Amino acid sequence: MVSSSPPRLEQLANSVLQPGFVGTTEVPDWLRRRIAAGLGGVVLFGRNIVDRDQVAGLTAALRAENPDLIVAIDEEAGDVTRMEAWTGASRPGNLALGAVDDIDLTERVARDIGRELHAAGVSLNYAPSADVNSNPLNPVIGVRSFGARTDIVSRHTAAWIRGLQSAGVAACAKHFPGHGDTSVDPHFGLPRVTGGAEEIARTALPPFIAAMESGVRAVMTAHLLVPAYDPALPATLSPRILNDLLRGELGFDGMVVTDGIEMGAVTDRYGIDGATVRAVAGGVDAVCVGGEHAEESTVDLLTSALVRAVHDGTLPEDRLTEAGTRVRSFATWSGARSRTATATGLRSDIGLIAARRAVRVRPRREEEALTGADAEIAGAPGSREAMGTPGTPGPGAGSTAGNRVAAVVAGSADATGTAGSTGAAGSTDTADTAGNTGTAGTAGSTGTAGTARSTGGGSTDAAGTVTSAGTAGAGGARGTAGAPGTPVDPLLPLTIAPHVVELSPVMNPAVDGGTPWGVADPLRALRPDTTSVRLTELELDGFDDVLDRAALTPADGRALVVVVRDAARHRWMTEALARLLRTRPDALVVEMGVPTGVPLGAVHLITHGATRVSGIAVAELLTGRSHAPDPTESPTSTEPFTGIRAGT
Repeated sequence: MVSSSPPRLEQLANSVLQPGFVGTTEVPDWLRRRIAAGLGGVVLFGRNIVDRDQVAGLTAALRAENPDLIVAIDEEAGDVTRMEAWTGASRPGNLALGAVDDIDLTERVARDIGRELHAAGVSLNYAPSADVNSNPLNPVIGVRSFGARTDIVSRHTAAWIRGLQSAGVAACAKHFPGHGDTSVDPHFGLPRVTGGAEEIARTALPPFIAAMESGVRAVMTAHLLVPAYDPALPATLSPRILNDLLRGELGFDGMVVTDGIEMGAVTDRYGIDGATVRAVAGGVDAVCVGGEHAEESTVDLLTSALVRAVHDGTLPEDRLTEAGTRVRSFATWSGARSRTATATGLRSDIGLIAARRAVRVRPRREEEALTGADAEIAGAPGSREAMGTPGTPGPGAGSTAGNRVAAVVAGSADATGTAGSTGAAGSTDTADTAGNTGTAGTAGSTGTAGTARSTGGGSTDAAGTVTSAGTAGAGGARGTAGAPGTPVDPLLPLTIAPHVVELSPVMNPAVDGGTPWGVADPLRALRPDTTSVRLTELELDGFDDVLDRAALTPADGRALVVVVRDAARHRWMTEALARLLRTRPDALVVEMGVPTGVPLGAVHLITHGATRVSGIAVAELLTGRSHAPDPTESPTSTEPFTGIRAGT
């Protein structure tokens, strides 16, 4: 039964929407009218951002209409950044932080993000990703996850939330009930989680429980089907998942917000208006929209659909009222938290410190040498066998895994391999400036994976992974195959000019395609004689001579550095890499996505993400030099990074 007047219903409908809009300085008139009519929040995207001061002016103009308006953003840092979409992220993402596995570092990085967002007037950050990336072929999570192990993801999710919220910005754990074990991008289709309820409870839910215990007051839903809980409705629309599981079993009483409601996973079947109505009816409190549809007509459509659904009985008015009440309660809480937080204008260099610590250097051992036949990568990424993540503990028994990159390139006769097996976790890095302990390795180690310390700040793990040095002491001895104190591979630092070949995939829509990434530019800043080329699948498709003309010929007499991004997921990339390595087995390979478990090339460098600072960290390792500090920033570190010196 409808009891409210039409204006009251429209106000309730407005209160549950969090739309995007177009503009960097002026608030559109239609948005001002909506805020006055009870709109609960807005979302900022890269199109709204020039720099922090500009964003602060924009958010101030928005809050002039309503001081408690929720101003949200999707600032994960790492590969998914909005504040630094045009410059490249100055902080590494979750996979890099999980690889270091220092919760104090994670908390400091998140606090640094929070300080920037707070200064810009943002009150809600749609982060962190609490997904356990148990499927390394996942097309949408990948480096956005803290890793493939539930315990690592849980403790770093909690630390990230503590850090962000300590700076006065509310966190949002996503994507409930877990998007890590999927193989479809919800922007284009409906992913499915095939695990049973007990498996999901054991592997995917603990990070969300840790988030709640750390004080998170917002949870974002996932557009995916989980038959173990609901065989008919995606999680975003499912009362069984949102009410029975999230609120009933897990006891969450905060605001539930949808992932972008315009994604194909829900709109292909229900339309954007139908998906919105079903989401609110199913237990969602706030609807995020506007990543692709940022015009007034979209908000009109969704408001009208919600009002009409109350009138026809599809959406109980009490449910809409409950959702609006939760949004207002969250707005009051987050607004008060923001107003009481201490503002600071200081910019920290903790992001670069973290990126340096996350790099892993894996020289190829003799038994892993390439042969012509072994280097032939003809198959697409396939079986979910053991791949693992170098430098971090493997996911354990039943590890998800790999593809022919790891097994074939390494020359292994056994395609299943052992990388990512159940290694015992060793000690982890603890000091931002010392860098003197590595994380537990996973390249086929099933016994203890303790840390071997070197004498000058570098380190190796038991699987032979050389971790990057911290911000001091990088000139110390570095182990190469699990033996501390031996010199780093003789190919580092580079003694001749490099030619960089970057193989660039099409990224999923969560990653802004215009965000700078790679190694060539930061390497050129340290070595102006660097040459480079960036190649895409389209440029290579059907043109057999492109690699010769653009990659190999220009590399004559130069060091060849090949940069890949999630090579395991892209057949064209693995094939191009194999061709390059057949001709130039001395090439250095830099993986800036989710790594395979076997070293590729003469030296394999792993950044665990494609951020600007990740590229800088690799460039420093390649040259043995450090970048000069940015004069526009105010670094807090007092000890410079010294790089790797030849012969040490």
